[in-house]
Amino acid sequence: MEQLMQYVWQHRLWRSADMRTNDGRRVRVIDPGLLNTDSGPDFFNAKVEIDGQVWVGNVEMHVRASDWRRHGHDTDKAYDSVILHVVGKDDAPVRRSSGERIPQLVLEVSPRFTDSYNALVGSKVMLPCAARIAQVPHLTVTEWVQRLAFERLHRKVERTHELLQLYHGSWEDVCYVTLARTLGFGINSDAFERLARRTPLRLLGKHSDSLLQIEALLMGQAGLLTDASHAGDAYHSQLVREYGFLANKFQLTPMESEAWKLFRIRPQNFPYRRIAMLAHYVYGGFGLMASIIDAKGESELRKLFTVDLDGYWSRHFTFGAEQPRPTAALSQSSIDIVLINTVAPLLYARGEIMDDYSLIDRAVELLESLRPERNSIVSNFALAGIKADDALTTQALIELRREYCDARKCIYCKIGHWLLSRDASRDA
Repeated sequence: MEQLMQYVWQHRLWRSADMRTNDGRRVRVIDPGLLNTDSGPDFFNAKVEIDGQVWVGNVEMHVRASDWRRHGHDTDKAYDSVILHVVGKDDAPVRRSSGERIPQLVLEVSPRFTDSYNALVGSKVMLPCAARIAQVPHLTVTEWVQRLAFERLHRKVERTHELLQLYHGSWEDVCYVTLARTLGFGINSDAFERLARRTPLRLLGKHSDSLLQIEALLMGQAGLLTDASHAGDAYHSQLVREYGFLANKFQLTPMESEAWKLFRIRPQNFPYRRIAMLAHYVYGGFGLMASIIDAKGESELRKLFTVDLDGYWSRHFTFGAEQPRPTAALSQSSIDIVLINTVAPLLYARGEIMDDYSLIDRAVELLESLRPERNSIVSNFALAGIKADDALTTQALIELRREYCDARKCIYCKIGHWLLSRDASRDA
C-alpha cells in the first residue's frame, strides 16, 4: 500500500486538488520531489506550499501515521528535514526529534484507481491487463517495448561484464561460459554454467588435442558418468576410465547428477549431446569468440553453430540406444536462441568496452534480423494485441512478462501506468 501511495504522489494522481493538512491548512504541491529508493525519507527535495508559505525539503509516507514512531523516525535526525508527512490513515501526530510537530496530510486516492490497481496486482492470470491493452495508444506501447528490448539486452551485457572481470579480461573464457549456459536452454542453464565454471578452459586446454578426454572431463564433471545402468555401453565405460584417471590427476570433484533435469523434456534436449557440442568447440582449442567477431552477418554466424557431431554422439541422445540416422546438434530454432543469448550480448558488450559502435550495431541488427521466438509468452501478448516481428521484440516481451507482469509491477510498467492514470483522472 505504501508503494502505491508513493506512486500516486510521484505522478500527482491524488483525488482532489483541494488538499489540506489534518489541522486544516491548504496544501499545494509545487514539486513532489525525487523518489528515494534507498534508506531515508521517501522523497527528496520536494517543494510544497502550506497555507501560502513555500517549504523545500523531504516528504515521508506511511500507511498509518503511527508508523512514524513505530519506525523510530521521531528520534532519527535524518528525518528532521521532513516538511510533510503523507499518510493513508491519520491515527497519531508526528514530531521531529526536537519535539516540533510536522504537518500531516491524508492522501486521498481515487476509488477507481485503487480498484483498478487491486484488479491488476491481484489477478491470477498471466497478463491481467490483456483485455485493456487495446485502449493504450500505439505509440506508448511501441516506445515501451523498444525500451524493454534494450533493458533485457543490457541485463545480459552487464552479466558479460561481470564474467569478464572474473576471468581477467579473457573473452574466450566469457564466451565459453556464456555458450554453456545458453546450451542449457532455460531448464538446464544453471547446471551448464556450473559445469563450465567447474571445468574451465585452462583445464580443458591441456587436453584439447583429444576429443575423448575433453568429453570425459565434461561428462565426468557433470556427474553424468555415474549411472550404473549405462555400464554395458562401451563408450560410456571408456569415458568412465578416462575421467577416473583425469579426476585423480587433477583432484577433480564432479557435480551431483541431480543438478540435471531430464524429466518431461525431449531426448534431443538431453544435456549429453549439448555437452558433446561444447566439447566440439573446445577440441583443437577454443576460439569461438574470435570467430563470432570475424563473422560477416547472420548467415556466417549461423554456420558457426550448424554442427554435425562425429562419432558416438552423431547417433545418440544419451548413452545406450542408437538413433536410426544422424541429426544436427542444434535445430535452426535452437541456433536462433544461441544467437540471441550468446552472440548478441557478447558483440554488444565488446562494442561497449572497445568503444566499437559497429559491434553494437551488429548486435542490434542481428536481433532485428532473427525470426520472432515462438513460446507461450509471445503467443499470449499476440492475443492481447502486441505482436512481434523479430527477436528483438520477443526479447522485450519476455522482459515485460518476467520483470513486470510476473512481479505485478504494474505501476512501473508504461502500459499499466497509462491505464491506472486514466482511471485516476476519470474519478478526479
